[in-house]
Amino acid sequence: MHFRPAVEADLDRLLGCVVDESISWAHPERLLSFLESGNYRYDRTWLAVDGEDILARAVFWGFPGGDKPLAMDCLYVHPSAADRVGLAAELLRHAHAAFGERPAYHVFVSNGWRDDPRAAAAIAWRWEAAGRAGLTEELERLRYEWTADEPVPEPSDRLEFRGDDDDEAFVAAFRRVAEGTLDHYTRQALVTMDPEAQARQDVEEYKSMPGERSWWRLAYAKDGSLVGVALPSANNGGPVVGYLGVVPEHRGHGYVDDLLAEITRFHAERGVQRIAADTDRGNVPMARAFERAGYRNFAIRLVLSAKPEIAADDRDPVNT
Repeated sequence: MHFRPAVEADLDRLLGCVVDESISWAHPERLLSFLESGNYRYDRTWLAVDGEDILARAVFWGFPGGDKPLAMDCLYVHPSAADRVGLAAELLRHAHAAFGERPAYHVFVSNGWRDDPRAAAAIAWRWEAAGRAGLTEELERLRYEWTADEPVPEPSDRLEFRGDDDDEAFVAAFRRVAEGTLDHYTRQALVTMDPEAQARQDVEEYKSMPGERSWWRLAYAKDGSLVGVALPSANNGGPVVGYLGVVPEHRGHGYVDDLLAEITRFHAERGVQRIAADTDRGNVPMARAFERAGYRNFAIRLVLSAKPEIAADDRDPVNT
Protein backbone atom coordinates (compact mmCIF):
# COMPACT_ATOMS: atom_id res chain seq x y z
CA MET A 1 0.00 0.00 0.00
CA HIS A 2 1.30 3.45 -0.95
CA PHE A 3 -0.03 6.73 0.45
CA ARG A 4 0.49 9.87 -1.64
CA PRO A 5 -1.13 13.05 -2.95
CA ALA A 6 -2.92 12.80 -6.28
CA VAL A 7 -1.49 14.03 -9.57
CA GLU A 8 -3.28 15.13 -12.73
CA ALA A 9 -2.73 11.71 -14.32
CA ASP A 10 -4.98 10.23 -11.60
CA LEU A 11 -8.05 12.19 -12.74
CA ASP A 12 -9.93 9.40 -14.52
CA ARG A 13 -9.46 7.07 -11.58
CA LEU A 14 -10.45 9.82 -9.12
CA LEU A 15 -13.70 10.27 -11.02
CA GLY A 16 -14.32 6.55 -10.65
CA CYS A 17 -14.39 6.75 -6.84
CA VAL A 18 -18.11 6.57 -6.10
CA VAL A 19 -19.71 6.94 -2.66
CA ASP A 20 -23.00 5.04 -2.75
CA GLU A 21 -24.09 6.12 0.73
CA SER A 22 -26.54 8.63 2.22
CA ILE A 23 -24.01 11.40 2.89
CA SER A 24 -22.35 14.28 1.05
CA TRP A 25 -19.26 13.51 -1.03
CA ALA A 26 -17.02 14.90 -3.78
CA HIS A 27 -18.98 13.53 -6.73
CA PRO A 28 -17.51 13.81 -10.25
CA GLU A 29 -19.25 17.08 -11.16
CA ARG A 30 -18.16 18.72 -7.91
CA LEU A 31 -14.65 17.32 -8.21
CA LEU A 32 -14.15 18.70 -11.72
CA SER A 33 -15.72 22.06 -10.88
CA PHE A 34 -13.67 22.58 -7.72
CA LEU A 35 -10.43 21.43 -9.31
CA GLU A 36 -11.03 24.11 -11.92
CA SER A 37 -11.88 26.80 -9.34
CA GLY A 38 -8.92 25.92 -7.10
CA ASN A 39 -11.04 24.93 -4.07
CA TYR A 40 -9.72 21.40 -4.64
CA ARG A 41 -6.14 20.69 -5.66
CA TYR A 42 -4.38 17.51 -6.65
CA ASP A 43 -1.75 17.98 -3.95
CA ARG A 44 -4.54 18.24 -1.36
CA THR A 45 -6.30 15.09 -2.53
CA TRP A 46 -4.70 12.13 -0.79
CA LEU A 47 -4.81 8.55 -2.02
CA ALA A 48 -4.10 5.05 -0.77
CA VAL A 49 -3.09 3.09 -3.86
CA ASP A 50 -2.29 -0.54 -4.52
CA GLY A 51 -0.60 -0.72 -7.91
CA GLU A 52 -2.94 1.15 -10.26
CA ASP A 53 -5.98 0.86 -7.97
CA ILE A 54 -7.22 3.64 -5.68
CA LEU A 55 -8.36 1.96 -2.48
CA ALA A 56 -9.04 5.14 -0.50
CA ARG A 57 -9.41 8.85 -1.23
CA ALA A 58 -9.54 11.93 1.00
CA VAL A 59 -10.54 15.22 -0.69
CA PHE A 60 -9.69 18.47 1.08
CA TRP A 61 -11.22 21.91 0.43
CA GLY A 62 -9.70 25.38 0.72
CA PHE A 63 -10.00 28.89 -0.67
CA PRO A 64 -8.50 29.31 -4.16
CA GLY A 65 -4.96 30.56 -3.68
CA GLY A 66 -5.09 29.81 0.05
CA ASP A 67 -1.97 28.52 1.73
CA LYS A 68 -3.65 25.57 3.47
CA PRO A 69 -6.66 23.24 3.22
CA LEU A 70 -9.47 24.24 5.55
CA ALA A 71 -11.70 21.17 5.60
CA MET A 72 -12.08 17.62 4.35
CA ASP A 73 -15.07 17.17 2.05
CA CYS A 74 -14.97 13.49 1.23
CA LEU A 75 -13.62 10.25 2.67
CA TYR A 76 -13.92 7.22 0.39
CA VAL A 77 -12.74 3.62 0.81
CA HIS A 78 -13.22 0.98 -1.88
CA PRO A 79 -15.72 -1.75 -0.84
CA SER A 80 -13.02 -4.42 -1.29
CA ALA A 81 -10.92 -3.06 1.59
CA ALA A 82 -10.82 -5.58 4.45
CA ASP A 83 -10.43 -2.87 7.13
CA ARG A 84 -11.89 0.36 5.82
CA VAL A 85 -11.65 2.11 9.20
CA GLY A 86 -7.97 1.30 9.57
CA LEU A 87 -7.17 2.19 5.96
CA ALA A 88 -9.04 5.51 6.15
CA ALA A 89 -7.36 6.42 9.44
CA GLU A 90 -3.90 5.68 8.03
CA LEU A 91 -4.65 7.76 4.93
CA LEU A 92 -5.71 10.70 7.09
CA ARG A 93 -2.58 10.42 9.23
CA HIS A 94 -0.39 10.67 6.12
CA ALA A 95 -2.35 13.67 4.81
CA HIS A 96 -2.26 15.44 8.17
CA ALA A 97 1.49 14.90 8.45
CA ALA A 98 1.99 16.45 5.01
CA PHE A 99 -0.22 19.45 5.84
CA GLY A 100 1.27 19.98 9.30
CA GLU A 101 -2.25 20.21 10.75
CA ARG A 102 -5.55 18.33 10.90
CA PRO A 103 -8.30 20.01 8.83
CA ALA A 104 -11.78 19.27 10.16
CA TYR A 105 -14.04 16.80 8.39
CA HIS A 106 -17.37 18.30 7.28
CA VAL A 107 -20.09 15.88 6.25
CA PHE A 108 -23.66 16.82 5.31
CA VAL A 109 -26.61 14.60 6.17
CA SER A 110 -30.38 14.93 6.26
CA ASN A 111 -32.39 15.69 9.37
CA GLY A 112 -33.10 12.53 11.32
CA TRP A 113 -29.99 10.81 9.97
CA ARG A 114 -29.58 8.80 13.17
CA ASP A 115 -32.88 7.05 12.42
CA ASP A 116 -31.79 6.20 8.86
CA PRO A 117 -29.79 2.95 9.01
CA ARG A 118 -27.87 3.67 5.77
CA ALA A 119 -26.89 7.19 6.80
CA ALA A 120 -26.00 6.09 10.34
CA ALA A 121 -23.80 3.29 9.00
CA ALA A 122 -22.07 5.62 6.53
CA ILE A 123 -21.27 8.06 9.33
CA ALA A 124 -20.23 5.42 11.86
CA TRP A 125 -17.12 4.06 10.16
CA ARG A 126 -15.99 7.50 9.01
CA TRP A 127 -16.46 8.85 12.53
CA GLU A 128 -14.31 6.06 13.94
CA ALA A 129 -11.59 6.56 11.31
CA ALA A 130 -11.51 10.32 11.87
CA GLY A 131 -11.24 9.78 15.61
CA ARG A 132 -8.29 7.41 15.18
CA ALA A 133 -6.59 10.12 13.11
CA GLY A 134 -7.04 12.72 15.86
CA LEU A 135 -10.35 14.33 14.88
CA THR A 136 -11.97 13.70 18.24
CA GLU A 137 -14.06 16.86 18.70
CA GLU A 138 -17.66 16.45 17.53
CA LEU A 139 -20.01 19.28 16.53
CA GLU A 140 -23.45 19.20 14.97
CA ARG A 141 -24.58 22.29 13.08
CA LEU A 142 -28.10 23.08 11.91
CA ARG A 143 -28.36 24.17 8.27
CA TYR A 144 -30.98 26.82 7.50
CA GLU A 145 -32.28 28.46 4.35
CA TRP A 146 -34.42 31.50 3.55
CA THR A 147 -36.20 31.50 0.21
CA ALA A 148 -37.80 34.29 -1.76
CA ASP A 149 -41.34 33.08 -1.00
CA GLU A 150 -40.84 34.37 2.57
CA PRO A 151 -41.57 38.04 3.40
CA VAL A 152 -38.63 40.43 3.07
CA PRO A 153 -37.87 42.05 6.47
CA GLU A 154 -38.43 45.76 6.93
CA PRO A 155 -35.42 47.96 7.79
CA SER A 156 -34.70 48.22 11.51
CA ASP A 157 -36.17 51.28 13.25
CA ARG A 158 -33.74 50.82 16.17
CA LEU A 159 -30.38 50.56 14.47
CA GLU A 160 -28.35 52.37 11.85
CA PHE A 161 -26.20 50.19 9.59
CA ARG A 162 -23.02 51.63 8.11
CA GLY A 163 -20.28 50.25 5.94
CA ASP A 164 -16.66 50.93 6.83
CA ASP A 165 -13.65 50.48 4.54
CA ASP A 166 -11.29 50.24 7.50
CA ASP A 167 -10.69 46.59 8.43
CA GLU A 168 -9.59 47.71 11.89
CA ALA A 169 -13.18 48.76 12.68
CA PHE A 170 -14.32 45.20 12.01
CA VAL A 171 -11.40 43.68 13.91
CA ALA A 172 -12.45 45.71 16.95
CA ALA A 173 -16.10 44.72 16.49
CA PHE A 174 -15.31 41.02 16.04
CA ARG A 175 -13.18 41.09 19.18
CA ARG A 176 -16.01 42.55 21.25
CA VAL A 177 -18.65 40.21 19.84
CA ALA A 178 -16.45 37.21 20.70
CA GLU A 179 -16.69 37.97 24.43
CA GLY A 180 -19.04 35.39 25.91
CA THR A 181 -20.07 34.04 22.50
CA LEU A 182 -21.92 30.74 22.14
CA ASP A 183 -20.28 30.05 18.76
CA HIS A 184 -18.19 26.89 18.95
CA TYR A 185 -15.57 27.90 16.37
CA THR A 186 -14.84 31.22 18.06
CA ARG A 187 -14.64 29.65 21.50
CA GLN A 188 -12.35 26.92 20.19
CA ALA A 189 -10.06 29.45 18.49
CA LEU A 190 -9.79 31.50 21.68
CA VAL A 191 -8.34 28.48 23.48
CA THR A 192 -5.10 28.88 21.54
CA MET A 193 -5.20 32.50 20.31
CA ASP A 194 -5.40 35.89 21.97
CA PRO A 195 -8.66 37.78 21.21
CA GLU A 196 -7.13 40.29 18.81
CA ALA A 197 -5.35 37.62 16.76
CA GLN A 198 -8.55 35.60 16.62
CA ALA A 199 -10.54 38.63 15.44
CA ARG A 200 -7.96 39.42 12.74
CA GLN A 201 -8.04 35.83 11.54
CA ASP A 202 -11.84 35.95 11.27
CA VAL A 203 -11.75 39.19 9.28
CA GLU A 204 -9.19 37.76 6.86
CA GLU A 205 -11.15 34.54 6.40
CA TYR A 206 -14.38 36.41 5.65
CA LYS A 207 -12.51 38.62 3.20
CA SER A 208 -11.39 35.44 1.42
CA MET A 209 -14.98 34.36 0.77
CA PRO A 210 -16.67 35.09 -2.58
CA GLY A 211 -18.96 37.69 -0.92
CA GLU A 212 -18.04 41.35 -1.46
CA ARG A 213 -16.18 43.18 1.31
CA SER A 214 -18.35 46.24 0.55
CA TRP A 215 -21.41 44.37 1.82
CA TRP A 216 -20.22 44.37 5.44
CA ARG A 217 -22.08 46.53 7.96
CA LEU A 218 -21.59 47.75 11.52
CA ALA A 219 -24.78 48.39 13.53
CA TYR A 220 -25.18 51.43 15.80
CA ALA A 221 -27.82 52.40 18.35
CA LYS A 222 -29.52 55.81 18.37
CA ASP A 223 -26.97 57.05 20.89
CA GLY A 224 -24.11 56.16 18.51
CA SER A 225 -22.83 53.16 20.44
CA LEU A 226 -21.80 50.03 18.54
CA VAL A 227 -24.41 47.29 18.83
CA GLY A 228 -22.98 44.64 16.56
CA VAL A 229 -21.84 43.50 13.16
CA ALA A 230 -23.73 42.07 10.17
CA LEU A 231 -21.89 40.44 7.26
CA PRO A 232 -23.90 39.31 4.25
CA SER A 233 -21.59 37.08 2.24
CA ALA A 234 -21.41 34.18 -0.20
CA ASN A 235 -19.68 30.84 -0.58
CA ASN A 236 -19.37 28.42 -3.49
CA GLY A 237 -23.03 27.50 -3.10
CA GLY A 238 -24.36 31.06 -3.25
CA PRO A 239 -25.45 33.82 -0.82
CA VAL A 240 -25.08 33.14 2.91
CA VAL A 241 -25.54 34.76 6.28
CA GLY A 242 -21.82 35.20 6.73
CA TYR A 243 -21.52 36.49 10.27
CA LEU A 244 -23.52 38.42 12.83
CA GLY A 245 -23.12 39.19 16.50
CA VAL A 246 -24.06 41.60 19.27
CA VAL A 247 -21.54 43.18 21.65
CA PRO A 248 -21.98 42.14 25.31
CA GLU A 249 -23.41 45.39 26.66
CA HIS A 250 -26.30 45.33 24.15
CA ARG A 251 -27.30 41.69 24.53
CA GLY A 252 -30.73 40.77 25.82
CA HIS A 253 -32.66 43.30 23.73
CA GLY A 254 -33.40 41.19 20.65
CA TYR A 255 -30.91 42.96 18.40
CA VAL A 256 -29.98 39.62 16.82
CA ASP A 257 -33.30 39.86 14.95
CA ASP A 258 -32.39 43.31 13.56
CA LEU A 259 -28.97 42.09 12.41
CA LEU A 260 -30.34 38.98 10.73
CA ALA A 261 -33.13 41.01 9.13
CA GLU A 262 -30.57 43.44 7.68
CA ILE A 263 -28.54 40.61 6.13
CA THR A 264 -31.68 38.96 4.76
CA ARG A 265 -33.06 42.22 3.38
CA PHE A 266 -29.71 43.11 1.80
CA HIS A 267 -29.56 39.83 -0.12
CA ALA A 268 -33.26 39.92 -1.02
CA GLU A 269 -32.96 43.41 -2.50
CA ARG A 270 -30.23 42.06 -4.78
CA GLY A 271 -32.75 39.59 -6.15
CA VAL A 272 -31.39 36.58 -4.29
CA GLN A 273 -33.76 33.60 -4.27
CA ARG A 274 -32.09 31.60 -1.47
CA ILE A 275 -29.89 32.44 1.51
CA ALA A 276 -28.12 29.67 3.45
CA ALA A 277 -26.90 29.74 7.05
CA ASP A 278 -25.50 27.43 9.74
CA THR A 279 -25.48 27.57 13.51
CA ASP A 280 -24.37 25.19 16.23
CA ARG A 281 -27.12 22.97 17.65
CA GLY A 282 -26.16 24.27 21.08
CA ASN A 283 -26.58 27.92 20.06
CA VAL A 284 -30.29 27.95 20.84
CA PRO A 285 -30.75 31.77 20.68
CA MET A 286 -29.36 31.90 17.13
CA ALA A 287 -31.44 28.92 16.01
CA ARG A 288 -34.59 30.59 17.34
CA ALA A 289 -33.67 33.84 15.59
CA PHE A 290 -33.41 32.00 12.27
CA GLU A 291 -36.82 30.43 12.81
CA ARG A 292 -38.42 33.79 13.72
CA ALA A 293 -36.96 35.24 10.51
CA GLY A 294 -38.53 32.58 8.30
CA TYR A 295 -35.44 30.40 7.83
CA ARG A 296 -36.09 26.64 7.55
CA ASN A 297 -33.82 23.97 9.01
CA PHE A 298 -33.29 21.67 6.04
CA ALA A 299 -30.22 19.56 6.92
CA ILE A 300 -27.35 18.88 9.32
CA ARG A 301 -23.61 19.52 9.02
CA LEU A 302 -21.44 17.25 11.16
CA VAL A 303 -17.96 18.58 11.92
CA LEU A 304 -15.22 16.34 13.30
CA SER A 305 -12.14 18.29 14.33
CA ALA A 306 -8.95 18.08 16.35
CA LYS A 307 -8.94 19.26 19.93
CA PRO A 308 -7.07 22.57 20.25
CA GLU A 309 -3.54 22.10 21.54
CA ILE A 310 -2.53 24.62 24.18
CA ALA A 311 1.13 25.54 24.16
CA ALA A 312 2.93 24.96 27.46
CA ASP A 313 3.52 28.68 27.96
CA ASP A 314 -0.22 29.39 27.55
CA ARG A 315 -1.48 26.89 30.13
CA ASP A 316 -3.00 28.09 33.38
CA PRO A 317 -0.55 26.80 36.04
CA VAL A 318 -3.36 26.67 38.61
CA ASN A 319 -5.63 24.44 36.53
CA THR A 320 -3.08 22.37 34.61
